[in-house]
Amino acid sequence: MIAYNICFIRQEDRVLLLNRNKPSWMGAWNGIGGKVEPGETPRESMLREMREETGLVPVRLDFKGLVTWVVDDKKVGGMYVYAAELSEETSYPTPIGTEEGILDWKELAWILHPENRGVAYNIPKSIEKILYDDRCYEHICVYQNGELLQHESVPIEPDIEWVTDPAELAAFLMNRKKELSCSFIKENAT
Repeated sequence: MIAYNICFIRQEDRVLLLNRNKPSWMGAWNGIGGKVEPGETPRESMLREMREETGLVPVRLDFKGLVTWVVDDKKVGGMYVYAAELSEETSYPTPIGTEEGILDWKELAWILHPENRGVAYNIPKSIEKILYDDRCYEHICVYQNGELLQHESVPIEPDIEWVTDPAELAAFLMNRKKELSCSFIKENAT
């Protein structure tokens, strides 16, 4: 089941990121987010997490898809992905120390820099689609021994945000895991 959410809050060409104090991704810059609590929709959970972690309430919150992962050929998980935008006029000075970590604005060019090792590994591969593409994607990540081996962004229907049946979500994720594992094996068989 998809138990987490993440949001990338943009203001012009910069993104509000959190340098996390706790696992997972402790010490790395990542989006704002957390766990979907029982009885919450993914959207309600994202709005709550944004209020708790930043104090911000966005005028607009866009569902952008899913980030899913397979770790060491076993663990399957995922997050609902959202994008929010703040107007130029909204003042949100940083850095800000919080219980979760340090909030700070980062320029998109800094996030995307090929030598930047300070952000969660999959973000440079997906952030532009999340921020600027109107479509929804599943950003599929395969990790082995803590390293990102493969990343693929596949268009999906936005209705997946409202799928509440855990069995349906689990089937969706397991099918993707099988498809991705097969394609990865074929690519590396040569």
